Amino acid sequence: MKAAVAIGLVLALSAGNAAATDYPTRPIRLIVPFAAGGPTDVAGRLIAQALRTPLGQPVYVENRGGGGGVPATEYVVNGPIDGYTLLVGGQSPLVIGPAVKATRYDVEKDIAPIGVIWRSPQVLVVHPKLDVRTIAELIALARKRPGKINFGSAGNATTPHLSLELFKREAGIDLVHVPYRSTGAGLPDLLSGQIDGAFGDISVMTPHVLSGALVGLAVTSKERSALRPDVATTAEAGFPSLVGENIYGLVARGGLAPDILARLEQALQAAVMDPDYRAGIAKQGALVTDASAEGYRTLLRSEAERWGPIARDAGLRIE
Repeated sequence: MKAAVAIGLVLALSAGNAAATDYPTRPIRLIVPFAAGGPTDVAGRLIAQALRTPLGQPVYVENRGGGGGVPATEYVVNGPIDGYTLLVGGQSPLVIGPAVKATRYDVEKDIAPIGVIWRSPQVLVVHPKLDVRTIAELIALARKRPGKINFGSAGNATTPHLSLELFKREAGIDLVHVPYRSTGAGLPDLLSGQIDGAFGDISVMTPHVLSGALVGLAVTSKERSALRPDVATTAEAGFPSLVGENIYGLVARGGLAPDILARLEQALQAAVMDPDYRAGIAKQGALVTDASAEGYRTLLRSEAERWGPIARDAGLRIE
């Protein structure tokens, strides 16, 4: 009996090793934790396409929006540990969410970073009806009308929301926050003037700035964006600490077999170097400088150290 059990264990381990070595043998699901139409969705769809060749399997995108990306992240970390369900990770569910809400996952233990897929600045935009052209003019107007100017965001505890809270604190002004399910979901209200302004990904806002439907006041990066070189940075506007990138990465559930994780990292390294992928994200004002798993893990930690205290001080909540 003992011999039979031992043989069974050896066969099971051998089968597991073979499965890991052969990975992937079927299509992969990529969960996007926000609704379709926003930058997270665009990032997910671009990387899904680029991963098909190095992985040799289709990668299908599935949107699971709501709750600042936390529910979708919980869905992935509670799923199978087999590498067939991946997640587009962002600051909201992996950095900000855990700082303001008791999530049912520990980023350090339950998330396996694979690599960064996208880094892009936001742009602070307002509706033309406000009749302001600079951050200074917006601040002056907000001081005259405290609590009367409303700003939309991609949702509670998202990077656009946190950028708004940081701006309010640094400028000493009172702006009303209006959360949506995604940047794209709030755009119609912004364009119609039902909300007055927003921080949003530069790729989403640029067409509307160019058309004159919105006014771009500043980009939240240390250097001007190649997509909108005529728009000043927040540092140039006198707010050097108001820097906030949209950073997206590819992650798997923690505990994934090391060889499968290495296979995914290798595939991602090839995907982000694909000319079509790089051209695709460049059109969105995004770039990737380090797509390694360790680089992404280090970045998540540094972002948590920076944004966590700001989120808690602002009393941010995720419903």
